[in-house]
Amino acid sequence: MKRTHKTVTPVERTKLTASVFEQLLSYVVKGEWRAGDRIPPERNLCQQLGIARTSLREALKAMELVGMLDSRVGDGTFVCPRSEFFSRPLLWSFTGTDHEELQEIMEARTIIEENLAGLAAERGTEEQIEEIGRAVQLMRDCIVREDSILDADMAFHLAVSSAAHNEVLRNAVRLLRNLTRQWIHFKLMMPSVPEIVLKRHVAIYRAIAGRKATVARKAMRLHLEETMRLVANVVKQRKVGNGIAAKR
Repeated sequence: MKRTHKTVTPVERTKLTASVFEQLLSYVVKGEWRAGDRIPPERNLCQQLGIARTSLREALKAMELVGMLDSRVGDGTFVCPRSEFFSRPLLWSFTGTDHEELQEIMEARTIIEENLAGLAAERGTEEQIEEIGRAVQLMRDCIVREDSILDADMAFHLAVSSAAHNEVLRNAVRLLRNLTRQWIHFKLMMPSVPEIVLKRHVAIYRAIAGRKATVARKAMRLHLEETMRLVANVVKQRKVGNGIAAKR
């Protein structure tokens, strides 16, 4: 059931973006916009605040960067759980472009997600396991439509981490995946890779659904080790390409 939001008060035009940010921030902090709520459309907010869309978007972007809002294309902007607040600035301390650093991040993902897959097989509710299955189906649908499976891939791994019932590790997965998101995107653009990734995810899902924790761990490790190799190839290719472009 959709919640009714309190009308916001127009702000003065001095230091506009900062004022808008502070006012919108107060609605999240005070709980008037709660975790999972979709915030009002930009047009409505602009009218209520008496501002141009540019100023509003700058404020909304700032809230996204600190993990308070999550913008979903075609669906709207939603309030994130409080466990995510201020986790995204941690991303600023990493570039994700250094090869050695990226390898370490991928290794961390493998260690964490391998064990999360096993925990999901042991602890996941039927509803949570069905959510993992829906993410797999979404990947299939995206491949048929020749759309990117990046978001479906993200949904799959978050669904697995949710089924493991360990919030600390779930947040770690989100952080590590955000650090490698651009490289996963490039990996998925490689020929035949989406179909291979789908096959790996199906194997993980079946093991979790079958409550086979050991098999689930092995399937997740196989998938992530394969991802590590593909991402390393992508990084190498792009460095070579950038080097050629720089010489021109």
